[in-house]
Amino acid sequence: MLKKTLTITLNSNNMTKIEFNTMVMRQASSLKMYALHFTHDADDANDLVQDTLLKAITYYNKFKEGTNLKGWLYTIMKNTFINNYRRFVKISSFVTKSDEISSANLVFSSTKNQGESKFIMDDIKSALSKLPEEYYVPFSMYFEGFKYHEIADHLAIPIGTVKTRIHVARKLLKKSLKPYDNGAKKPMYAELD
Repeated sequence: MLKKTLTITLNSNNMTKIEFNTMVMRQASSLKMYALHFTHDADDANDLVQDTLLKAITYYNKFKEGTNLKGWLYTIMKNTFINNYRRFVKISSFVTKSDEISSANLVFSSTKNQGESKFIMDDIKSALSKLPEEYYVPFSMYFEGFKYHEIADHLAIPIGTVKTRIHVARKLLKKSLKPYDNGAKKPMYAELD
């Protein structure tokens, strides 16, 4: 008999806020089961149900009589979950949850600017300018994409000399730029030189 009364009340234009709240609260158990599909955690599901019920009761005047109440509540819950998830992702990408930033994450937390890159480029340019002409020309041509035989033809020297000068230029640059060596493991043949 009570169900008939609620159905009749829902279809009539005189539904009071108390009647609506009662009908909404009766859906709480089915909402909890639906919330568990989203959250996979009982506490988070309870929070989601509370948020859904609060929004449904707050926006009672937006409910159109004759609408499927359960479907309306499910839509509110789905949208609430999506909005909360988006907010969580946005906050998590900006805020570190620990009190201290680990040294592994320190690189990601610091601000990058072009100052460091400018110093590095200045040091590279300086190291290149200190190369003797006989090493600088073959190295710079090779760096620009010329093949060994093209460099040899242009400079009118044997191809073996071109390879040697490029090798020596690399060694001199490596020595000059030693502070930038990041400790990368060297191939076995590099240690034999």
